[in-house]
Amino acid sequence: MIIQKFGGTSVGSAERIKHVAQLIQDGNKKVVVLSAVSGTTNKLVEIVNALYRNEKASVNERIAQIEAEYVDLVEILFDSQESKAKVKSLLESHWNHIRSFTLDMFTRFEERSILAQGELISAMLMQMHLEELGVNAQLIPALDFMRVDQQGEPDMWYTKSNLNRIIDAEASCDLFITQGFICRNHFGEIDNLKRGGSDYTASIIGAAIGAEEVQIWTDIDGMHNNDPRVVKNTRPIAMLTFDEAAELAYFGAKILHPTSIVPARNSGVPVVLKNTMAPEKLGTVISNEPSGNHIKALAAKDGITAIKIKSDRMLLAYGFLRQIFEVFERHKISIDMITTSEVAVSLTIDDDRDISELVEELGLYGKVEVDTNQTIVCIVGHMLQSESGHAAKIFNSLKDITLRMISYGGSKNNVSILIDTEYKTQALKALNQGLFDLGE
Repeated sequence: MIIQKFGGTSVGSAERIKHVAQLIQDGNKKVVVLSAVSGTTNKLVEIVNALYRNEKASVNERIAQIEAEYVDLVEILFDSQESKAKVKSLLESHWNHIRSFTLDMFTRFEERSILAQGELISAMLMQMHLEELGVNAQLIPALDFMRVDQQGEPDMWYTKSNLNRIIDAEASCDLFITQGFICRNHFGEIDNLKRGGSDYTASIIGAAIGAEEVQIWTDIDGMHNNDPRVVKNTRPIAMLTFDEAAELAYFGAKILHPTSIVPARNSGVPVVLKNTMAPEKLGTVISNEPSGNHIKALAAKDGITAIKIKSDRMLLAYGFLRQIFEVFERHKISIDMITTSEVAVSLTIDDDRDISELVEELGLYGKVEVDTNQTIVCIVGHMLQSESGHAAKIFNSLKDITLRMISYGGSKNNVSILIDTEYKTQALKALNQGLFDLGE
């Protein structure tokens, strides 16, 4: 069985829903995971915010606006008057569900229920469209099998047992439609997966049923060797390992959330990134199989703050770093990069919400210097450390740029370099030329 996930842009209009409906009819048994129609979740968030402010008139106005947009979508998506009437009636039940929350106290529980409506509507529209086409497609609500535990982590046993039971009960059906992102918590309440969204759902389902592969369909033809938003001349990457993909995702490759593919990785299920708008493109295959000892891609992560703690107390001392790390632990702030000398430690964070308190506490251990507006440039490949010449190419490419920090050796897949954000574009273009021979 194959898992196919389609994001909000892939189902962002009636025409695109029709396009996806054709893509998924390829004869393979599959589960199709759908995000909310592009823009819907943002509108639902606006409704939620208005409800928290008790602005009932604004809520009703916003509901009427989104309702009108979906009426237009239905008119284009469906052909028969019977189908249109049925779908409009189903949609009305969703709008009435949201309106009901204007009558009573509004809490986080109601918020999660409202935010779930986007995915519920998207899956319903797809299933009803397929039904009108005469396609045997079964809607299987994610709320019937997707659950998280007390820590907010996927309950894999619950998902596996319930999902397989549901699929086995529909033995004559080869096409199943479900929602991404939404689930139930350990109390049985409507909740969401938070990290990774619909990609995470697809990965969990793939792991639960032992899928042949998980396909993530977006509007980009796979991961590229560089950021196409910054560098014009880039190329897609055919193959990556899970480790390489995780590094790229964490350090700025927006096509994939770094945690979303963990369940697939742990189960050995390959993940394929495909372009909905260009399905003929091969995309990027992510698996446990290495694909050559060479530099494959770059990523850049902005919004970085560099902190340097200098103290003579570090000299020949033990326990100093533990004390420093405990400060960050108390503030629940993770560290991206770290370098040390005999008298100083430099590290980076991407969360500066408590920076004043953090600096004050760190000041108890030494002199603290803070640099903001920094960017981490990440160079990713397999076995970078075992192949000679990689470091020379990297640093030669960046010879005209001041390097704030260098992390090399912590991972066999990653060399990370900290620079001032104003040099980000220059650095990515220089590395694109020096490492891949791709100029502008």
